[in-house]
Amino acid sequence: MSAEATAHGTSKVVVPTMADAVVQRLRGLIVSGEFRPGERLVEERLSEMFGVSRPPLREALRILQRDGLVQSLPRRGFIVIPITAEDVREIYSLRFALERMAVELGMPVLDPSRLQPMRDALEDMRVAAEEMNDEAAVEANSRFHLALISLPGHKRLINTYEGLRLQLELCMGYNLKFREQMFGDRKDMHPRHAQLLESIETGDKEAVLYEIAHHGNASLLENLDDLIGAGG
Repeated sequence: MSAEATAHGTSKVVVPTMADAVVQRLRGLIVSGEFRPGERLVEERLSEMFGVSRPPLREALRILQRDGLVQSLPRRGFIVIPITAEDVREIYSLRFALERMAVELGMPVLDPSRLQPMRDALEDMRVAAEEMNDEAAVEANSRFHLALISLPGHKRLINTYEGLRLQLELCMGYNLKFREQMFGDRKDMHPRHAQLLESIETGDKEAVLYEIAHHGNASLLENLDDLIGAGG
């Protein structure tokens, strides 16, 4: 729930609509890879899955279309936005460039409290891995990297990253599924990010730059054509 200021200085509670609830749930399923890029979103199936009627479901789909996660096709209805191997490469290369800039501008971190959002996200990541909750893992991963980007307090850098965030979450979902297929375990997400945070805490800028350049994405990027080709 959120609060909205009134002219008299009080606040009123804004209750999320049914469509809002569907947006949050469906967005989580898309970015975690449960619904793959290009997959058709069958309204009858989704209505049954979420226990809602068609009007709020269609409103939610229109919101997700505006956000760039789904696409409407004539005679096919809505599909998850397609993503190509080249799209993923471009998204990850841009993330690296933005994170490199954040590291160059934001390290060393003189105020340890600025690292607390990363610590919180890291703990949520650990819990998500233990519970095998892909949606929560992707969300915690996304918050961790946003906190890294936010270290220098550079507003335009943060805004640029936010514009890329949903696309990045799609890629994170791909990476999570891929690593589980390749290594049989999704729990390496937490130790990889713990190592990155430790390097930031100790002020080892070169180690941080190396880690974000090789941050568990190399195997994914090497196998993108096979992975995305197989997934549609």
